[in-house]
Amino acid sequence: MKLKLILASTLLAFGAAVHAAPMVIKYSHVVADMTPKGQAALKFKELVEAKLAGKVEVQVFPNSQLFGDGKELEALLLGDVQFIAPSLAKFGKYTKQLQVFDLPFLFDDIAAVDRFQASAAGQKLLSSMEKKGITGLGYLHNGMKQLSANKPLNVPADAAGLKFRIQPSDVLEAQFKSVGGNPQKLAFAEVYQALQTGVVDGTENPWSNIYSKKFFEVQKYIMDSNHGVLDYMVITNTGWWTGLPADVRAGLKEAMNESIAYGNKVAFIEAANYRDKVLAAKKAEVLPMSKADTAKWRAAMKPVWKRFEDEIGKDLIKAAQGANM
Repeated sequence: MKLKLILASTLLAFGAAVHAAPMVIKYSHVVADMTPKGQAALKFKELVEAKLAGKVEVQVFPNSQLFGDGKELEALLLGDVQFIAPSLAKFGKYTKQLQVFDLPFLFDDIAAVDRFQASAAGQKLLSSMEKKGITGLGYLHNGMKQLSANKPLNVPADAAGLKFRIQPSDVLEAQFKSVGGNPQKLAFAEVYQALQTGVVDGTENPWSNIYSKKFFEVQKYIMDSNHGVLDYMVITNTGWWTGLPADVRAGLKEAMNESIAYGNKVAFIEAANYRDKVLAAKKAEVLPMSKADTAKWRAAMKPVWKRFEDEIGKDLIKAAQGANM
């Protein structure tokens, strides 16, 4: 009898210990902690572990430590990671509608991007991949993209013959081909070395990436082009998400909303700061793009809008244009 009581007590204690162990959630991304995405991920960890203390532990893996940008979507669908925040250009095989964010010179500024993402059309896109097992939880800004190369890119003809690193996006490929460039799809982690060794001549990135990944060290010229947006969608596995206890899911969603708002505020403030840091380093020359030059670039690249109109949806492109003021 005594032995049975001891065994029962041991099993109860073991069960309580197992029950008390927090759920471990992995949040993987491919950029540095100091970037807006990195800061948002760390804020998410902080908020979750405060809101769901003892229930959930968040592990953040920056700089492709866990998965590179070529493997993270597959890892999410397999359940090897719970949250990732790929750039919007990475979802082409899951939905063509998100290509709207890749269209060059579509948005006037980041405020226009904000308005579109908050609109009914923008919010609807978050659920556009649920049949493929992907649930979008929100948009996270990185910022407007700037063109860079080892020669000035004042007019579209200056891009002819240059090799540009791009994300795996048909729209971005067409964007550079429209001005005579030679787009090369490369993983983000490979960009610095590719620029350094001349595998590619130029690229496009927001100021946060240009500074944090030191691209300004291996590019002679950076244009203030603001020609496109590099934003992310924070996503999770639909099956995993819907299977969570209601209180845990609610706490995670609340923390995600707050962390995204925080990250977007960081992105807005830091865009100018990172640009100033690049200028202060004096390793790359930052060149302005006048309104006249911008008009030339837009005219050269705007046919890309028409080319992808059927895939993206004419009404969606119109809604995005309507966000400009």
